[in-house]
Amino acid sequence: MNNYTYTVEERFLKYVQIDTTSDPLSPSFPSSEKQKDLAKVLVQELLAIGIKDAEMDQWGYVYATIESNVNHAVPTLCFCSHMDTAPDCSGTNVKPIVHRNYDGNPITLPDDTTQVITTEKHSYLKKKIGDDIITASGLTLLGADDKAGVAIIMDFAHYIVNNPQVKHGKIRILFTPDEEVGRGVEHLDMKKLNADFGYTLDGGTLGSIEDESFSADAVTITIHGISAHPGYAKNKMVNAIKVASEVVAALPKNEWSPETTEKREGFVHPTSIKGELESATIGFIIRDHDTKKLVEHENRLKQILENVLSGYPELEYNFKVTEQYRNMKEVLNTVPFVTDYAIQAMKKIGIDSEATIIRGGTDGSRLSFMGLPCPNIFTGEMAIHSRHEYVSVQDMQKAVQTMVELVQIWEQHR
Repeated sequence: MNNYTYTVEERFLKYVQIDTTSDPLSPSFPSSEKQKDLAKVLVQELLAIGIKDAEMDQWGYVYATIESNVNHAVPTLCFCSHMDTAPDCSGTNVKPIVHRNYDGNPITLPDDTTQVITTEKHSYLKKKIGDDIITASGLTLLGADDKAGVAIIMDFAHYIVNNPQVKHGKIRILFTPDEEVGRGVEHLDMKKLNADFGYTLDGGTLGSIEDESFSADAVTITIHGISAHPGYAKNKMVNAIKVASEVVAALPKNEWSPETTEKREGFVHPTSIKGELESATIGFIIRDHDTKKLVEHENRLKQILENVLSGYPELEYNFKVTEQYRNMKEVLNTVPFVTDYAIQAMKKIGIDSEATIIRGGTDGSRLSFMGLPCPNIFTGEMAIHSRHEYVSVQDMQKAVQTMVELVQIWEQHR
């Protein structure tokens, strides 16, 4: 690919300016219709590349096929990225800025000069001196999570279609909505996808191949208070909002939370609290790499709740657990070559690589348990879900190279 003119940067800059923020409070699918704005663009670009079956279905999924160019059987691969961006930070009116040949100095974002990206705060950035770094302007996230992955897959497709000397089996391309709100594969048609193995392009640092994710549940606690007129409430009213606040305040301060854990440590994290005098609801996410420990975390949370409510014996509550996804390692352990081939592909282009864990989940976590073993390949996206989000153009180009090598490894092993 030495003489190839990459399109990944141009595509990325275009995609991040399309607002695709998902909405965790919406019951619809996709949770925001504007995600389809990007889906429509991708379909048109895939058709322009020469992929004739590119389409968006009613749910906003984009499917496309690059047919095999060899005569022997090769497993069908799927490459997947999600189109939505996280609701944690604004994704409206994103203004991407390319910092050419980054020199290592602090990057002050022009639309909010209090937002300064430094190598002290972002250690990976020290390794990117000399790269072309893309940031937002200071008022929004960038959207590298996961429009970097989308742009990488699109550039890969452009290269493969225009370079038939690269031998490969059948390739399926999939772009999903609503990954950031945990619903990315909720309406996915696996029969239509019809792939044997997959890779998500949604990872971080150069060379990372993530084959172990969190297992995840959600817990919703609803506390039913007792209403009374505030002027005549003595010894009658029990304010559900206050009781819910006590529950949150009773959580441990120095452990068991995202801000106090690392590596394989699990946590319980309150993500929302809302309500009125008569009823209040707290939303939690429960995370651990060991699936069995989820129940332990949930039982501990329930005990904290009941300890608080022991002071309010007249109140009732609901404690609802919803499964979200499971650790993909449980599936990928049965097909280790899927991860091994990606590591081989990276080594062929001079990248040191090893399998790592992700303190989160991807569409690949769910896909693995739906019959599509699916580890996660790097994109270069960093400081995700924040105004400091950035990505290296060269990292994205290396991901394109990795994919090109990867499909050839699969064709050779068949």
